[in-house]
Amino acid sequence: MYSIVEYKGLKSDYHCGYCGQDDGKASMGMWAHTMTVQDYQDLIDRGWRRSGMYVYKPVMNRTCCPQYAIRCHILDFKLAKSSKKVLKKMTRFLFKGEGAKGDGIEPMDSYNEDIGIGHQPATCTSEVNIDLEKPLKIVSLEEIPKSAEVLENPQTDSADDNRDPGQKHSSAEANDSTESCKSVPKPGRGADPNKPPCRKAKDVRRERKLKKLLQKQQQIEMADVSQHQETSCDSPNTLLLQHRAPQANQPKSLEEFISESLSPDAVHQLESSQSGENADLLLMLGNGTKILKIKLIHLKNLYGRDGSNFTFPTAFAVRLVRSSPPNSQFTATFQESYQVYKRYQMAIHKDPPDKPTEQQYTRFLCQSPLQAENPPDGPDSGYGSFHQQYWLDGKIIAVGVIDILPRCVSSVYLYYDPDYAFLSLGVYSAVREIAFTTELQKTVPDLCYYYMGFYIHSCPKMKYKGQYHPSYLLCPETYIWVPIEKCKTKLDQSKYSRLNEDPSAEDENSLQNLNKVLILYRNTVMPYNIYRKRQKRVNDEAAVQQYASLVGQTCAERMVLYRN
Repeated sequence: MYSIVEYKGLKSDYHCGYCGQDDGKASMGMWAHTMTVQDYQDLIDRGWRRSGMYVYKPVMNRTCCPQYAIRCHILDFKLAKSSKKVLKKMTRFLFKGEGAKGDGIEPMDSYNEDIGIGHQPATCTSEVNIDLEKPLKIVSLEEIPKSAEVLENPQTDSADDNRDPGQKHSSAEANDSTESCKSVPKPGRGADPNKPPCRKAKDVRRERKLKKLLQKQQQIEMADVSQHQETSCDSPNTLLLQHRAPQANQPKSLEEFISESLSPDAVHQLESSQSGENADLLLMLGNGTKILKIKLIHLKNLYGRDGSNFTFPTAFAVRLVRSSPPNSQFTATFQESYQVYKRYQMAIHKDPPDKPTEQQYTRFLCQSPLQAENPPDGPDSGYGSFHQQYWLDGKIIAVGVIDILPRCVSSVYLYYDPDYAFLSLGVYSAVREIAFTTELQKTVPDLCYYYMGFYIHSCPKMKYKGQYHPSYLLCPETYIWVPIEKCKTKLDQSKYSRLNEDPSAEDENSLQNLNKVLILYRNTVMPYNIYRKRQKRVNDEAAVQQYASLVGQTCAERMVLYRN
């Protein structure tokens, strides 16, 4: 199926949410009636991003705060100390309920401030009603001059040849030093009231026993894991945290950091549990794709014979639900998710109560032009737009809006319950999404990048995205990815910079042949040279050429530009 877009052109002199300038922003935009995931992948590799159905590209040398596309190579990802602290904070909270609410809100921890509510590039709609179910007519090749024939096999995206160097999977950086031993209270003063009480030796032994059981069961059952993998989002991926002890003298991996919150003493509980003499507990690892079966009878041996009301002590879950088209789980949780969004906008962005409406929420965070695709060689979830719901004690506390594309997971937005701001959920969700991307890559080798939206070097509150190593910025002129370390010196000197160090390099996917650009005119798809003979108008060629130059030759030959 074709991608169908309606080019809107330049939008300039509107308010900037970063520096506060009333007329500083400028961007090019188009309304996407429908779009394939491959076309959107190629577009974001040329600096485009979507906000709902609207797809836009900042005018980098004109806008007040240049926005550079940024991505992280997940196979070489290394946890920063700040990210480790956030993961440990979450673990402490899930284990013992520690974490005083009101500790402060980390600044701008939602990835999509660049297109977020109140920061969207422009309020844009389409008055054109295109019937996507109606089959499109295609001009026969006999009508097309030989020099202007549309390629049956469009050239592959040049971005594939510009991948970041290094495909070897490296482990996370060395773990922080262990906590110092607890000081012994002075004689006569008793236990320190500010520290948690000592755990009973019996409980510690039980926990060790459970860990060994989980590890042994994992080795036995992992051979059958593929039989239990979920095949669609109608049964959403539920990512439960499993504790697994790291090997001695080895730095903890990201998966180990995420999974170590599984404990028999966890204070907060998952929203559901299984019970019964013959029940199996299906535990999903932190990666969300592998399933470990543990017989309830084994757990009863550890926790007593009466297992009728047994609740597995897992504190947290993440559900992946398709948002466009919405599946049943998304529809069932829509109101709860919207209420979290509304509270987030009012508390974090200071929106008045009447601004974050259901219509606004649906338009920017639920509607998507991306077509749901489920190829046999793709991920089990399929490609398209999703919501990752973070559940705690039976309620949604955060939602990450993401797009799963052929070469990346693209973060769109993150909103959360303000009562849990002390957990630094912006950073935590980013690390979880990186871990999720890592697991998808095991099924789809080309899917090895995590896109974080835009990096704005001139805006201190948006520079935090550079802390995810290794990160790369997109050159706004040649569209190759450059390590962020090589870019910072240039950006310190100038807001806008050509990041490619090769002065002779050019855009390899630049517009070469305007005649091959596909046009949708009167429900008929045709190359531009045929359209030009049928419809002549002033400045139409200039607009089509501008559009094709921005999307590149590959997308211009594959997507369909609507003209009336």
